[in-house]
Amino acid sequence: MADIKAPVFPESVADGTIVEWHVAEGQQVSRDDLLAEIETDKVVLEVVAPDDGVVTQIVKQVDDTVLSDELIAQFEAGASAAAAPAAEEAPAESAQAADGGEPAQAPAQNASNDADHKDQSPAVRKAAKESGVDPKDVEGTGRGGRVTKTDMANPTLKADSSIKSDSGRPVAESVGERTEKRVPMTRLRKRVAERLLSASQDTAMLTTFNEVNMKPLMDMRAKYKEQFEKRHGVRLGFMSLFVKAATEALKRFPAVNASLDGDDIVYHGFYDIGVAVSSDRGLVVPVLRDTDRMSMADVESRIRELGGLAQKGKLGLDDMTGGTFTISNGGVFGSLMSTPILNPPQTAILGMHAINERPMAVNGKVEILPMMYLALSYDHRMIDGKEAVQFLVTIKELVEDPAMLLLDL
Repeated sequence: MADIKAPVFPESVADGTIVEWHVAEGQQVSRDDLLAEIETDKVVLEVVAPDDGVVTQIVKQVDDTVLSDELIAQFEAGASAAAAPAAEEAPAESAQAADGGEPAQAPAQNASNDADHKDQSPAVRKAAKESGVDPKDVEGTGRGGRVTKTDMANPTLKADSSIKSDSGRPVAESVGERTEKRVPMTRLRKRVAERLLSASQDTAMLTTFNEVNMKPLMDMRAKYKEQFEKRHGVRLGFMSLFVKAATEALKRFPAVNASLDGDDIVYHGFYDIGVAVSSDRGLVVPVLRDTDRMSMADVESRIRELGGLAQKGKLGLDDMTGGTFTISNGGVFGSLMSTPILNPPQTAILGMHAINERPMAVNGKVEILPMMYLALSYDHRMIDGKEAVQFLVTIKELVEDPAMLLLDL
């Protein structure tokens, strides 16, 4: 018999919550099969099987809080799943022998209920636990009328269903097209909410704006994108140039790359830029390390890799810690202008926005140009307005004339 324990959490993570078991007690698994997922304040960690065998006992259930390296299950290596049912049947046979009669009907009924429960996927069972909606009350769209995860996300309730929460109020009810559901916040979203609220309350946050003509960058991209993709195996986007421009601007204005630690100012001699990514689990900020040493192809490749991991919930703690500056691109969702919120202990964040064609005055003439608003939110305790404005203007100049980056001007 072996112990299945939670991963060892880093010092910045106090505990975690089991969000899903992918196996049941008595189920046979193979080495490295996914057993459970544990959500922390920052990432979701996976627990895998150490060997071929059977999960004999689940100690910690879904929604239970677990500590670093805490026991969550028992595991028997090399065992067969057939052993577990045999052990369960023994008490029933003994009871029948003692009574000298036929077995009671209740166990059969319980077995039927268990079968109904096991017929549901882990995702459906998790959604049912979070929402309080019994899958038996939901109209299933899967094969044979089975309830799917999508059905649970936007449930259409059967006409005879009556679903109540612990407070007695409906969790979800069907009145024509008017439905509602109540779902508890995940640990990750709670943590994001706490950090955003803390940033707005504990910093002297100010935002300065500017606008950038994207035509030179768009022309360069159109001219070289095919050659770039053929040579480097990754598409040329706008984010890589903004990362490189931000890195150069951080070199010129070290205060923007610094952080506050109590009454101390920490000036970083490296450039780790976080890129805000929206995922199903909430906002995450994976970090590009040493961007001053990365080529544009390296940046594009790494952003694509981290974005894929974020969507799958596979980002590790090392991928999201230690950034010195952050870039957030609300433009991908159509945002024209916004004030990004700081990511403490960082002292500045750059917000990119949508590219829109607008009439602009150029050399006394009106031209239609693709323009983007840029926003720099900064902690005024650390960064003066002059530095913030000059930093943003530097990024504007580098983006409007990409050759300046190559010539180190």
